[in-house]
Amino acid sequence: MTNNEISTYLTSGTRAHLVGIGGVSMAPLAEVLHGAGLTITGSDMRESGTVEHLRSLGIPVSIGQSAENLGDAQLVIRTAAAHDDNPEISGARARGIPVFERAQAWGAIMRQYKNALCVSGTHGKTTTTSMCTHIIMAAGLDPTVMIGGTLPLLGAGHRVGHGDTIILESCEYCNSFLSFFPTIAVILNVDADHLDFFKDLQDVEKSFRAFADLVPRNTGLIVANADDANTMTTLRGEERPILTFGLAKGDVHAAGLTYENGLPSFDIIHEGKPFAHVTLQVPGEHNVRNALAAAASCISLGVEASAVEKGLAAFRGAGRRFEKKGSCNGADIYDDYAHHPSEVKALLDMAMTLGYKRVICAFQPHTYSRTKALFHEFTEVLTRPDMTLLAEIYAAREDNTLGISSKDLCQHIPGSEYFPTLKALTARLKELAQPGDLILTVGAGDIYTVGEMLVQGD
Repeated sequence: MTNNEISTYLTSGTRAHLVGIGGVSMAPLAEVLHGAGLTITGSDMRESGTVEHLRSLGIPVSIGQSAENLGDAQLVIRTAAAHDDNPEISGARARGIPVFERAQAWGAIMRQYKNALCVSGTHGKTTTTSMCTHIIMAAGLDPTVMIGGTLPLLGAGHRVGHGDTIILESCEYCNSFLSFFPTIAVILNVDADHLDFFKDLQDVEKSFRAFADLVPRNTGLIVANADDANTMTTLRGEERPILTFGLAKGDVHAAGLTYENGLPSFDIIHEGKPFAHVTLQVPGEHNVRNALAAAASCISLGVEASAVEKGLAAFRGAGRRFEKKGSCNGADIYDDYAHHPSEVKALLDMAMTLGYKRVICAFQPHTYSRTKALFHEFTEVLTRPDMTLLAEIYAAREDNTLGISSKDLCQHIPGSEYFPTLKALTARLKELAQPGDLILTVGAGDIYTVGEMLVQGD
């Protein structure tokens, strides 16, 4: 099924059933389609606050999945986690009901907006999409937003607006962002990741180049990180307009960068002149780059300097991005979603500048394939903290056909400790915690629950 075909269905009165409707980008999709006059039903595997919210809008949601839930649906849209053997997918196919991917639906929706700002990159997507949202909200442009994490400003990971701009976090996994129609395509960085899907770095670069090539030749724009060699390689020979950003080079860059208590202040330079002065409320050089990417994107939309300054000053971080959980025995507990060696390095580099006596990192690797493919990089970066504690690998969508364990990482990281359960890891952290410590729970799985247990037990 193509995007063109789905466009013919996304009209008022059509009956659409969403499989996995409670997911982070499925729920906002349901709201947007409901707002456009479609009759929406859905199913999910469990009750949640999101499911309750959808029901409060008049969207019926079934818990558990069965072909009977399809009712009289005219099309089905599925989350990436719903495979062909899902009873609702197979049931739809048996009845000749067309089945579309979530990304195809978002692609069709964004064609209805004058500006589709799509933020891609191996790292930093959620934060940069959130920063763009803050700036564009400060400019009063009433955007529609889809973010892969919770943004306190929105009280959710999405927003249904009435302006002519849509902002979407755009993920490369399974090439899902190739179903999009960006008018502005942001590339934050390109790294070897999702190697359960991509063959190698060149395969990842090919995907990002195809994403950049979706931008309209004459009216679109690519916003790209001049500091990232892989991004520049990916875009070599690109004929579409490119606006670059970087710490010290690029069309949009920083000048006079200083840090106070770990928080950066700097001038944003555009076309050789100071455009805005920004003080961030989130630490780290990586967030300076994210802010420059967001500023460059919004400058290209004609947003004024005051909105860039105001929007970035108000941004306090997205959920699970260096998020303070509380304290335990006088130690500060923070949680972060970092799950690629480059992300973990950026997090630890920043954490080391904050003046703590000890930085203790509790890391949960995410997927067997990523751990195996990037084994050496993980062992290298995890020697940096004062102490590294390892939880077992979070399987996510995989089975352990590689026979790999966090115990293997532990053997290559001097002084590290391995814990087969999160309960045992939590108990050890509680033993270790003392005033002057920064304890980081790190990973994309359920490691965040460790921080929550530590804080509750304090």
